[in-house]
Formats: sequence, structure tokens, C-alpha cells
Amino acid sequence: MEITDVQVRKVDEAGRMKAIASVTFNDAFVVRDIRVIEGNNGYFLAMPSRKLPNGEFRDVAHPVNPKMRDIITEIVLSKLSALGF
Repeated sequence: MEITDVQVRKVDEAGRMKAIASVTFNDAFVVRDIRVIEGNNGYFLAMPSRKLPNGEFRDVAHPVNPKMRDIITEIVLSKLSALGF
């Protein structure tokens, strides 16, 4: 599987969310609304999620292993760095 496109948009609102990303795989599948959050130990990604009736949140799409999460995180944060973060 290859990441073929990454789009990152800065968020102008005050708060911990700094950007929204979209990641395209194999020019065939896109995951939108990946949030870039500024945490206590640096930036991290929050995958798109929805709120359940009981108030909990469940990811709609997410990597199934740590290696893929690291790959996605690295490429999105490199694009964020290019925006001046």
C-alpha cells in the first residue's frame, strides 16, 4: 500500500487542534478529517470518529497496526512542518 497524496489544512481557531488532514492511498481510497492535535508531548493524530449514543467516541477509520500509524503520522507531520509548525 502506498500513500499517494496528503493534504493538510491549518485550523485558525484557538485551541489544541492545529490542522485537518486527508490521506489518499493508492490513488483509490481517501481518509478525511484526520485531526492534528497539539499534546503535552508534541503533535499527534486523531483519526476520524463519531459519537456513540452512550457518549463514547469510536474511530470510523484507523490504522490496524503501529507501523502504519507511524507512517501516516510521519508524513502528515512532515506536511505540517512545511506549513510552519
